[in-house]
Amino acid sequence: MEYIIIFFTGIISTTLGTIAGGGGLISLPTMLVLGIPVHSAIGANKVSNTVSSFSSFIHLLRQKKINMKECYWMIPISLLGGWSGGFIASLISADYLYIIAVILLLFAFVTSLIGKRDFTGENGLRPSKISIPGLYSIGIYDGLFGPGQGTLMFYLFGYLKVDYIRAVAYVRLATFSSCIGAAIMYISAGKIIWGLTITLLCGSVIGAQIGVRLAEKLNPVYIKPILRAVTLAIIIQVVVENMW
Repeated sequence: MEYIIIFFTGIISTTLGTIAGGGGLISLPTMLVLGIPVHSAIGANKVSNTVSSFSSFIHLLRQKKINMKECYWMIPISLLGGWSGGFIASLISADYLYIIAVILLLFAFVTSLIGKRDFTGENGLRPSKISIPGLYSIGIYDGLFGPGQGTLMFYLFGYLKVDYIRAVAYVRLATFSSCIGAAIMYISAGKIIWGLTITLLCGSVIGAQIGVRLAEKLNPVYIKPILRAVTLAIIIQVVVENMW
């Protein structure tokens, strides 16, 4: 029964994560409620995110929604950011991580309310004084904390006037890049419960394919309300967890 719950959790969380980020809002608490050790739960998330995010990126690449020439440079930046975040996390207490998470998410939420950009632009992503530090910083956040990383990425790409379907592809590629180092770390540390992880991975791959196909049909004007709802839900979850 536990594995059935994990499988469907993977489908639901990754579908949401592909559309607007915030999939960890569902998957991580569910695994903790089931009594799975926190390191094993995080490790399962990282391994499944590595595979599922790459599968949805490949789908959009094959559909020629993007090409590798416009985004290959993201990989080392996000990977380095994720590694840096993991290193910094070892030096910072959990209380400070929660404070950093809430501040970043509140900033993103307020920015979305006052900003007029709504993913209706036609720009691709280019290396710039905003995109490079933005990607690196969010990669650090992913290594530090994790939940909300995809949502913050969507806000960044919206600010840069990237069209929505490209933003989905970029988020999935960045997630793959920042998660791969963390997944290797958890595997080498022996924290992975393989039956659980593979079950979550299978559900996540299905969810990624559902999510990317829904994203292709979504009107970009609806994305901001979805992002705001996801952001508020993540903030509430982080605050409540910190209170306990």
